[in-house]
Amino acid sequence: MGRKIDIPLARFGIGDVVRHKIFDFRGVIFDVDPEFANSDEWYEAIPEALRPSKGQPFYHLLAENAESSYIAYVSQQNLVRDESEEPIDHPAVGAMFEALEDGSYRLRDQLRH
Repeated sequence: MGRKIDIPLARFGIGDVVRHKIFDFRGVIFDVDPEFANSDEWYEAIPEALRPSKGQPFYHLLAENAESSYIAYVSQQNLVRDESEEPIDHPAVGAMFEALEDGSYRLRDQLRH
């Protein structure tokens, strides 16, 4: 029998609108990794004092701040649910999701598994 792998439970799901705890941006989740799955270079670029543990869920976001929209990769410890009910202003949102409803986006039917 194989060893049981302990994966922390993801607090957020695809379509949830979240906000970063430290930096001023928010976004909608479009993918979840059960633990860190990016490059060592990306991880090492984070200042050591802010570097999150790799053993937690990481989220791919269609993100926005006051200046631009972009893709972000963020640890669970650095995210909180965004309660503003404001839509995310990112050009890819409409292709991936239906309209914002009750604080979350619904993945378009053709993208569901």
